[in-house]
Amino acid sequence: MTPLGAKLRAMRDARGISLKEMAAALNVSSAYLSALEHGKRGQPTSFLLHRIIAFFNVIWDEAEELQRLAEISDPKVTINTAGLVPEATELTNRLRDDISRLEAEDLKFLRDEVVRRAGRKR
Repeated sequence: MTPLGAKLRAMRDARGISLKEMAAALNVSSAYLSALEHGKRGQPTSFLLHRIIAFFNVIWDEAEELQRLAEISDPKVTINTAGLVPEATELTNRLRDDISRLEAEDLKFLRDEVVRRAGRKR
C-alpha cells in the first residue's frame, strides 16, 4: 500500500464510503481504485487527484496533504545514479534487493534519516 492509498482508505472508512461508491462517483472502476489504494497502480493523474479532493470536499491543508502523498506514492520507482558516487549506486541496489526484508520501523528510520540528512545539504 502506498502513502496515498493508506490515506484514501482511511478517509473512505472514516466516512463510511465503500470502494464501489467512491469509484462510481469518480467515474473509475472499483478495480482501479482498489489497485490505486494497494499500490498496484502508479500515481493518479492530477485530474483524478483533483476529483478525489473534490469528492471528499476537504479543506486546503488536507488537499495539500493528498497532493504531497500522491507525489511520494509511485510504487515503481526508478533511480538513476549515473554520475553519482559509487555509494549511491550501492545503496539503491541494496534497497532494491533487501527492502522487502526490512521491518516497518526500520523503513521509517531510514526514511527519516534520509530526509534529515538531505535537509542538511539545502
